[in-house]
Amino acid sequence: MNKFYLTFLIACFTVLVSAQTEFGVKGGLNFTFFKVIEGDFGTNPDIETGYYGGVFVDFPIDNGFHLQPEVLYKGVGDFRFLNAPIYLKYDIYDTVHILIGPSLNYFFDFFSNKFKVRADLSLDYDFTTKLSMHMKYTIGLEELSPNVLFLGLGYRL
Repeated sequence: MNKFYLTFLIACFTVLVSAQTEFGVKGGLNFTFFKVIEGDFGTNPDIETGYYGGVFVDFPIDNGFHLQPEVLYKGVGDFRFLNAPIYLKYDIYDTVHILIGPSLNYFFDFFSNKFKVRADLSLDYDFTTKLSMHMKYTIGLEELSPNVLFLGLGYRL
């Protein structure tokens, strides 16, 4: 876990020295789809609505490619966790982007396994140079790790 934090801090420092780096905030709703019987997920085990909010850093690499790490705080029912996706972002058009990458998750109160790695796929649409809308789907790679759909807005500072 300490290696993760060190790697993340180094990535953030690298981003800070880039002149074209963009910082922003994002937030919205998440819809969690539970497919397991083994877990105790509260009164509605099929789907549960939650919220998320956090920050992102976007810096260009070359030819429409970007690296975009994020740190998001999420709440679903009684569960709270941190989500840190590390996206490879590609500009399909000037205003449409596709993002893919691993998602590192730390659950504050989720059974005994508090750290999970997941896979994210996201689409991003820019309304303006500052305001964007995003839709993201996260796939749980373990038996007790639900899939999640995120819908939200982002604002570049």
